[in-house]
Amino acid sequence: MRIRLNIEKSVHENAAEYYEEAKDAKNKLKGLEKAIEETKKEIKKAEKEEAAAGKKKAESVKIARKKEWYEKFHWFFTDSGKLVVGGRSADQNDLVYKKHFEQGDLFFHADIQGGAACILKDGDGAKENELNEVAQFAASFSNAWKNGNAAVDVYCVKKEQVSKHAVGGFIPKGAFAIVGERKWFRKTELRLRIGIENGIAVVISGNSKRQLEKEIIIIPGKMEKGDSVKKIAKILGVHPDDVQNVLPAGRISIKS
Repeated sequence: MRIRLNIEKSVHENAAEYYEEAKDAKNKLKGLEKAIEETKKEIKKAEKEEAAAGKKKAESVKIARKKEWYEKFHWFFTDSGKLVVGGRSADQNDLVYKKHFEQGDLFFHADIQGGAACILKDGDGAKENELNEVAQFAASFSNAWKNGNAAVDVYCVKKEQVSKHAVGGFIPKGAFAIVGERKWFRKTELRLRIGIENGIAVVISGNSKRQLEKEIIIIPGKMEKGDSVKKIAKILGVHPDDVQNVLPAGRISIKS
């Protein structure tokens, strides 16, 4: 081990100089150790924040679910399991009629200009309570809701009574010519129930007997649709888009 000495200084002065250098080195070492510990803490904190952010991002990502063909329309299943589909627009009304209206189905429409053309699949022979479910659904997805009406008349007919052709007249897009006797559902209340079923947000007729998870009742009201979508999505714990897709047009009142 070699030690350098300053010949111009005494032994005690050389010793004192080495002592100060050693003290400075010790202080620097402590500072370095402290900096290392702080760096380790920062790394751990960053790792936790990154893990939390990754978990939050994973939770926020919607898992893609294969949708059924009928989900592009207004739809629900009756208590007995029969499918009901209704057009969201005039174009969809025509599409429902052309592609999905078959012999044995029943056609429902509110007695008001503007509304969903609703088809009850295999509706022939359906019981009265089931017909009332569909009538209320058709009433709620009509302009009666947008107008703020509490109720509206609804009718249903068989396939052979519905046509897109009228002698001496013009049938506009989304409208139909009806012939023969209609079955009427007078003063049908506008009322729907929305909740979670099989993991997704669904809407069913207010007349339905089955229960949904986190279920709420909606009727025409004063709350703007955008506000009601956010509130309902929060109650159900789903994305607002999932609620937007199942609600009728117009303002809403939420009932527990």
